[in-house]
Amino acid sequence: MNGLKELVKSTNQFEILVKNFFSCRIQKKLLKMKSFLFLLFLFTNYSYPVLSQSNLLESVKKNPSEARNLCNKFKEFNSKGISASSDKVIEYVSNKNKLTPVNAEIFSIYVIGLHCPDII
Repeated sequence: MNGLKELVKSTNQFEILVKNFFSCRIQKKLLKMKSFLFLLFLFTNYSYPVLSQSNLLESVKKNPSEARNLCNKFKEFNSKGISASSDKVIEYVSNKNKLTPVNAEIFSIYVIGLHCPDII
């Protein structure tokens, strides 16, 4: 009877060791996967602004009439003493073109640089 108890006890201990071993391996793999996903997330977030800036520049280049209309609006703001880089103008550009404020500011800079350098 004691031998059977010892066998059962050692079998249970073996099962626990096996579970712990595989649990540690799985945890290590999950940690590696999480690290990889985190790095992937960082890479995509850092590359996104670069891609969006390029798209904004292309948009300004391909739509000169829209850019000229925006130049006229900037001139209108300037005549009221409002700078094209002011929050009010950036908000206008953001709403009109459905852009984030940062992208709206970049878009405005491209428009001014390419189509209306006399704007303040």
